[in-house]
Amino acid sequence: MLITGENANDLLAFLQSAPIFTFMKHLHCFTLFMLVSTTAVAEQPAALTAWEADRSQVFAAEDVAQDNLLWQVRALVVFGQSPNDPLFLQQMDLLKARVDALAERDVLIITDTDPATPSAWRDTLRPRGFMLALLGKDGRVALRKPSPWDVRELSRSIDKMPLRQQEIRDRRVAE
Repeated sequence: MLITGENANDLLAFLQSAPIFTFMKHLHCFTLFMLVSTTAVAEQPAALTAWEADRSQVFAAEDVAQDNLLWQVRALVVFGQSPNDPLFLQQMDLLKARVDALAERDVLIITDTDPATPSAWRDTLRPRGFMLALLGKDGRVALRKPSPWDVRELSRSIDKMPLRQQEIRDRRVAE
């Protein structure tokens, strides 16, 4: 059978209506999605790489994008009116005293002490003066406090999170 222009249009219309053609379109889209997803996952942000090397490190708000942290770490964002804000300094002293407890719970500490140039964190969380915000690995705000909190109190709040409880159970099974 010779395929002419008229027959080719009929053949194309037939193939497009066939279930296998629809399946192939979906398979192609899925393959493309997986390729793009795998490429995006392979590139780890610099802040996460630095944090994995030294979990006691503190990051400036402009150096960390919230989207890059999803399902990787819990973000603890400390806002102050300036780097010399007494509440900010008190909070940082409390965090540094027991940074190991935070590292064990996958907490990345982020600071923002410049209200004059709002960071994405400041735009999202909208602090008024000093504020401490804890975000879960899912990116949701789990805790907001207008005064400094001890690491022990923070640890208790984190340990009540469902994902943290799952992490503890998984660690017990692995041991």
